[in-house]
Amino acid sequence: MAATTASRAPPESLTLHARSRVLELAWPGGAVHRLPFELLRVCSPSAEVQGHGPGQETLQTGKREVAITALAPVGNYGVQPTFSDGHDSGIFTWDYLHHLGSRQDELWRDYEARLAAAGLDRDAPMAPKAGGACGHP
Repeated sequence: MAATTASRAPPESLTLHARSRVLELAWPGGAVHRLPFELLRVCSPSAEVQGHGPGQETLQTGKREVAITALAPVGNYGVQPTFSDGHDSGIFTWDYLHHLGSRQDELWRDYEARLAAAGLDRDAPMAPKAGGACGHP
């Protein structure tokens, strides 16, 4: 999904919960998504995570305790978090954040299946490149 286009309205509120490591977004119409920082990090839309095309994804591990240390607005279409592990190149559009929130259970199952297929778990140190997109639309 291109970060330069937006079709979803911005959330009515966006709250970082540092202790619980959750980004909470309240959308117009009443939907509320609570996105764990770990999910945001392992599904970052950055080229570092997603690659530049199919099959170039990098499976992220060891991100369970990652924090968001900064959150910068990007135009009127999204935000760019800085994570405690130094990752800061993903621009999360409102569309992508809504996608992550509305498909969170499915994305977690897919992530855990990819970890299992790679013989890894969530807490493993980062491994050499292995497939790992998050159903990026």
